[in-house]
Parts: sequence; structure tokens; C-alpha cells
Amino acid sequence: MPKMKTKSSAKKRFKLTGTGKIKRKHAFKSHILTKKTKKQKLALTHSTLVHEADEKNIKLQLRLL
Repeated sequence: MPKMKTKSSAKKRFKLTGTGKIKRKHAFKSHILTKKTKKQKLALTHSTLVHEADEKNIKLQLRLL
């Protein structure tokens, strides 16, 4: 039986917090920033948590379940 490998894309995008939640970064911050407001760009800078509905799929990709 081969080893269970994590998805490379998932391990680059998500981190686990101390309480077991999954941290992610916001999208839409890489280019075409001239039309976005300063407030919008600042909000996209900060990281956030993954929604509860998506947690199971991400944990499967990271092989945590």
C-alpha cells in the first residue's frame, strides 16, 4: 500500500492554528490593484479562517482526517 500524500497545493495555501482551525489568505490581492480602494486592499491583506463547510475537504487534502 503506498503512502498517503498531502496535496501540494493545499499545503502551500493552508496552515493549521493551535486550536485546530484552518487559516487561509484572501484572493484578489495579486494584480489590478488600481481600481480597488485602499480599504479593500487592506482588508485583503489580513488572513482569515476557512469556513466550517469547507474544513472537512481541506483536512482531507492535508490528510488530517
